[in-house]
Formats: sequence, structure tokens, C-alpha cells
Amino acid sequence: MPTWSPTHAVFALCLSATRPDPALDRVLRHALAAGLLAVLLVPALRGSSAWLGWWPMWLVAMPAVAWWALHRFRLPSGSWIAGNVPRRRGHRQARRRVGAGAGSRRPASSPEHALAG
Repeated sequence: MPTWSPTHAVFALCLSATRPDPALDRVLRHALAAGLLAVLLVPALRGSSAWLGWWPMWLVAMPAVAWWALHRFRLPSGSWIAGNVPRRRGHRQARRRVGAGAGSRRPASSPEHALAG
């Protein structure tokens, strides 16, 4: 009889399909929107502070990354994702020609000949 019992980490794959907490989702979306509007409308918030650092990072980037992490780092679906871009195929890589120009090169001069001149 096995003594192993599943933990919460085992069920992480099942939990990834569930929606995140709607209240936290709403708070993070509002924080992102407010920070984006603040950076766009108040020129002083586009700079940095000696105490906190770069303001746009704290007002826009951090709420955006927190919101993305709340959604378990899922990428948005759509036709603009790089996976849907048509690839160019059928072109071969350029190669050197072996026959032409091989006999027209001068041989390298010997070091003794270079010192005599």
C-alpha cells in the first residue's frame, strides 16, 4: 500500500484552467489603468525619484506584470501571435562558386621575399 498522498502542487495543472479571483483581477486592472493614465497625463510621473526610482515602472509595469502573473503567465490568443506568421520557405542559402576565380588568385608571398624588399 503506498504511503504517498497528493499535495496542492499535484493539482496545479487542474487549477490552471480555473479563473483567477475576480476581485483581485479587477483591482489589478484598475491599478494598471490608473497608472497608465497618470503617466500619460502627468509629465512629472514620467521621470524618476531618488527614493523610489523610475515612476513608470511602479505605476505601469509592475501592475501589468502582477496582472499577467495572476492569469498564470498565459499568452493572449489571436492571429497576431508570431506562431501564425507565414514563413518563407524554398530559398536556398548562397554558396561559393568553386570553379570560377580559383586560378586567378596570386599565391601568398613567402616571408623571406617580403624582408628582402
